Amino acid sequence: MSSFIPQHYKIGILGGGQLGRMLIQNAINYNLNIFVLDPDANAPCKGISNFTKGSITDYDTVYKFGKDKDVITIEIENVNTDALKALEKEGKKVYPQPEIIELIQDKGLQKMFYQRNDIPSADFFLVENKEQIAKYADFFPFFQKLRKGGYDGKGVVKLTKSDSLEKAFNEASVLERLVDFDKEISVIVARNANGETKCFPVVECEFNPQANLVEFLFSPANIKKNIEKEAFAIAIKVAEKLNIIGILAVELFVTKDGKVLVNEIAPRPHNSGHHTIEANIVSQFEQHWRAILNLPLGDTSIVRPSVMVNLLGEMGYEGPAKYEGLQDVLKFGGVYIHLYGKANTKPFRKMGHATIVDDDLIKAKQKAKTVQQLLRIIS
Repeated sequence: MSSFIPQHYKIGILGGGQLGRMLIQNAINYNLNIFVLDPDANAPCKGISNFTKGSITDYDTVYKFGKDKDVITIEIENVNTDALKALEKEGKKVYPQPEIIELIQDKGLQKMFYQRNDIPSADFFLVENKEQIAKYADFFPFFQKLRKGGYDGKGVVKLTKSDSLEKAFNEASVLERLVDFDKEISVIVARNANGETKCFPVVECEFNPQANLVEFLFSPANIKKNIEKEAFAIAIKVAEKLNIIGILAVELFVTKDGKVLVNEIAPRPHNSGHHTIEANIVSQFEQHWRAILNLPLGDTSIVRPSVMVNLLGEMGYEGPAKYEGLQDVLKFGGVYIHLYGKANTKPFRKMGHATIVDDDLIKAKQKAKTVQQLLRIIS
């Protein structure tokens, strides 16, 4: 692409949530012509894009939406891949590629992909229903993960012994052996059509035990150099084995005996990369555009250490969102607030995030905890 006229490209995004919103915010810098398809008439992307209300899982709707686009991408994996394959055959560029999206949609296929390509991950068994779980009673405890449909901690249950089967899902699932881990880390890697790859520095994730989703993220991760090197090598290997074009988040466990194992992957911008907007030279959102348009990948270096905190709906509140304490947190230096434009809140719903940058990561952590306490999303 020696000559690049961005406004001549019609780019479609399947999904109009917060990831699409942040992609669009960056796309404006490149004068990109963005179209969005989402089933929610009030999706976060509605007011800032050429927006179409419609199902992203219906073949005809997705096919029709993509028919006049040059490039199609996603901000969520639950999309109709048959329509994307048909569009790809007709010459449309679909990134990530439809077969990669299909792999990600099925956690069983994901685990088999790791096994086939010698990518380290936790031991697992595949089951079709609850009854089959009893066969593996000698191997408890497990995390049972639905093969399809789970997200943000939903579709996952911890099974500690065989008599806990009443909690188990009666659907096709992965039984993943419990990993005795010391840390959860993440690497975001980008790859363009030229085969150029670049990783963002490793980040460390701290999870909310109730909601089973990321509460805090620390950049850079507090890990040894050999762990960092291995995490980068694994992320690049996954991207190259997939042959992905675009951005890929690789979530990893660091075990107590120093092994690095893949937990899950996501072929799109990811919660563990939100801090990059303020904290890195190039953000994950800009990097995704660079990758899918086959432009040179940007410098991922850290500008300042940072902490990202997810702003979640408060327990006990459901309805039109109100932001309590916003003025208080904006008095602090180095605090950047991102609200996602969601009209209604509910417990643990991701309503936004805050990134706190500071030359001292310990101070940034303290400030992040203060922000979390002061800024409450109620109704």
